[in-house]
Amino acid sequence: MDFGLSEEQRLIVESTRAFVENELYPHEAEVERTGVLRLDLIRELQAKAMAAGLYAANMPEEVGGAGLDTLTWLLYEKELGRANYALHWTCVARPSNILLAGNAMQREKYLLPCMRGETWDCLAMTEPGAGSDLRGMKASARQDGSDWILNGTKHFISHADIAGFTIAFMATGEEETAKGRKKRITAFFVDKGTPGFAVRDGYRNVSHRGYTNAVLEFDECRVPAENVLGEPHRGFEVANSWLGATRLQVASTCLGRAERALAHAIDWAANREQFGQAIGKFQGVSFKLADMAMELKAAELLTREAGWKFDQGTVTDADMAMAKLKATEVLAFIADEAIQIHGGMGLMDELPLERIWRDARVERIWEGTSEIQRHIISRALLRAVGG
Repeated sequence: MDFGLSEEQRLIVESTRAFVENELYPHEAEVERTGVLRLDLIRELQAKAMAAGLYAANMPEEVGGAGLDTLTWLLYEKELGRANYALHWTCVARPSNILLAGNAMQREKYLLPCMRGETWDCLAMTEPGAGSDLRGMKASARQDGSDWILNGTKHFISHADIAGFTIAFMATGEEETAKGRKKRITAFFVDKGTPGFAVRDGYRNVSHRGYTNAVLEFDECRVPAENVLGEPHRGFEVANSWLGATRLQVASTCLGRAERALAHAIDWAANREQFGQAIGKFQGVSFKLADMAMELKAAELLTREAGWKFDQGTVTDADMAMAKLKATEVLAFIADEAIQIHGGMGLMDELPLERIWRDARVERIWEGTSEIQRHIISRALLRAVGG
């Protein structure tokens, strides 16, 4: 693995960071204080992101994306991650890679409008009674002639309020496995406005203000067979094939925020004086900075290695779990220590530290909790010796 950046990668990092600092940072205070990301602001920033060539950069060139390899995409995600999550996700959007699993008709109807910035997608997996245990979902779909009838409830569905459609994962029967009977899962495109499909307001969240969640309700919601994404009963295969790198995306955005928090802490330690000298000269502060920098580098190396291995076709679930686990926990550590170095000022909203601290909490929960990541890692270790 080459630890240096290519000229193209440096250009992408520099241009993305400049966009984030010049176009997104100025709107953070408004979004944080109101909890609302205005549609007119979305459209304004969306147009600027498209003009800068940064919109939907995660997607292949053949569908209008930048065609970045995984490692370069993660460098791009790190820079975006410095800003308020709602601003960079919504305004410099990255349509879900799972849309690439669609057939020609589905790409035309769902993927390409997302690429043009006309709408957004949202994934509906999580349920009130089934969080990490996706096989435990109760929402179901049954066949009725050539159609499917969907019933059930999903919650914690990100940005469903602005999405034009959802990709809903539903239980569609059971199958025998070596570990007993398990539910078969099918993924469906469901357009907003379809009879029997309702989007309700979700919960107030302390993390990522302006980035909303919703409750989706399906009540005898009828969709045609052509709306099945992939094959019936093969929803997990579709998800595993196309959503694997989302853990690395979370890791990378966490690295961006952690780096921003560390920079504030270093600047404060160098310029804030107490007892006649800069506080950075006290070991109680300087050692914190050393530990923060070391942990951040470890997290970044794990994430970059996983991204590089993803492109080589050698990445494992454990590689991605380690990167996600380390980066999310390092972000929490650095955010907390940065506030400690700032003292009371760190908790004031004149600085982004209190936001970074709040936002860090959800990262250890979504896209697989820290406990799930540890389970994946330990299972791989034990399996290697027959355990």
